[in-house]
Amino acid sequence: MHKTVRLMLALAVVSAAQFQFSQDQFAHAQDAQIGEDLYLQYCATCHGLEATGQGPMAPALVLQPADLTALSRENGGEFPLVRSVRRIDGRDPLVSHGSAMPVYGEFFEGDDTALKTSSGQPMLVGRAIADLVAYLLTIQR
Repeated sequence: MHKTVRLMLALAVVSAAQFQFSQDQFAHAQDAQIGEDLYLQYCATCHGLEATGQGPMAPALVLQPADLTALSRENGGEFPLVRSVRRIDGRDPLVSHGSAMPVYGEFFEGDDTALKTSSGQPMLVGRAIADLVAYLLTIQR
């Protein structure tokens, strides 16, 4: 076998191994327990302890908070990962209380990690958002 071909094959094997490692890393980047703690601290005021949109601040909001337990059901059985992330991080602003949702947006920035979208492409998000999404996935009805 020609040296160049062997070198290319070796590089392909190393690249595949690195890709597999990074994919495994994406799959383990989320912590639902941390996400639940963050939810209770930052989101339950509007969305409620049960995440059904019945938080104590809900009556004061122009747009009522979403029932977060029904996100998959309302999206044809598939969790709307990209839409959820964009709502949480402010890329898809939802002005329901005089400011973009979430009011804690700056807290959720930084310490980026990747989430695998339904298309298979990774999406960079702050670790806190990845953890929140992991929790939201556990409460889908």
